[in-house]
Amino acid sequence: MTSVTLLLRLAGPLQAWGNERAALHTRHTSAHPTKSGVIGMLAAALGRPREEPLGVLAELSFGVRCDVPGTLLEDYQIASDFRGRMLPSSEFLGSGAQKPTNDRAMQPSRRHYLQDAAFLAAIHGPETVIAQIAAAVRAPVYLLALGRRSCPPTMPLLLDTLPGTVEEALAGHPWIATEQARKVWQRRHLGAAPPEVELSAYVDDPHGQLTYRDQPVSFHPERRQHAHRPVAHRLIRVPSGFEAKPDAPTSASATDQGHDPLALLGW
Repeated sequence: MTSVTLLLRLAGPLQAWGNERAALHTRHTSAHPTKSGVIGMLAAALGRPREEPLGVLAELSFGVRCDVPGTLLEDYQIASDFRGRMLPSSEFLGSGAQKPTNDRAMQPSRRHYLQDAAFLAAIHGPETVIAQIAAAVRAPVYLLALGRRSCPPTMPLLLDTLPGTVEEALAGHPWIATEQARKVWQRRHLGAAPPEVELSAYVDDPHGQLTYRDQPVSFHPERRQHAHRPVAHRLIRVPSGFEAKPDAPTSASATDQGHDPLALLGW
């Protein structure tokens, strides 16, 4: 059976990809999209109920390239009404009145997000399965989100379907940074305009040196399960799209620019 790779552009004002550190009052985010989060998004596009077994979705290979890491945003929340009182419960008493809540409902909550980030995700599997997923992403049954429901993706989401492996697809696609993101990158690298940029990527690999606990086993609301998966870290060089300038440095490396930080200390 022929296998192909689907490329997705995961970008938006905010993203939040849960990790093992997530707790009731502090919801952390991973530094890049998780396999569980992306597979869950595809399951939503297909219209699969959470109680339904994942089947072939759990067998897909996954990789992600960090084109624009973004910056961390912390949102401080507290649940109360306009008077500062606790919100009533969504449950009702036999009399028809809403149940009161306890002091726990007034405790603050911190939600972490990635802002202005952009990632290139690759999903590899049988051609027929990938074709179904691609069609569902174009016309999803449920609204799609970048980790949390409050984080909708910007378009385009679906980029391409290609032959080859996850790594080949990630290595062959141009940098997806916007023009504004490229300007920010240049400011942070002292105006450098290299012909290529080096991007981090994380791909499924049975011999990978990293272990992530984001392999989805079940999305059932009452018994969600995740397993560990081995992951390899790769550095991928892709064309930057920068126009070379005679007076501009061609690399972000400090040594290439003749910069010696110890000289500031009189060494």
